[in-house]
Amino acid sequence: MSRGSTAFHNGMAAEDIAARAYEAKGGKVLARRWKVPEGEIDLIVEDAGVIIFVEVKARKQMAAALAALQPAQQARLLACAEQYLAKFADLNAACRFDLAALDQTGQIQIIENALS
Repeated sequence: MSRGSTAFHNGMAAEDIAARAYEAKGGKVLARRWKVPEGEIDLIVEDAGVIIFVEVKARKQMAAALAALQPAQQARLLACAEQYLAKFADLNAACRFDLAALDQTGQIQIIENALS
């Protein structure tokens, strides 16, 4: 398997783990890898009327995963979320932006309201 293919499959596995974590807490996955010209949102989840935009980061070490959401990516995530809300909800809908960080063992840590 090529390095790009391995990264793709690892990313998909990380997103599956994150989706199951949200579902286990009562959330409903509305979309996976939702794409617009501005970029992509890994997961969009609805939980108790709140739309949650989730960026999934998987790294060998948890600390690296937690530090992986950079300002430029945060801006793209905001632009994508705005497009989603305009199309499927409204711009005043209750929402938040989470980081789902995973290490190489599959341990997950979800940081709610992760955008700075």
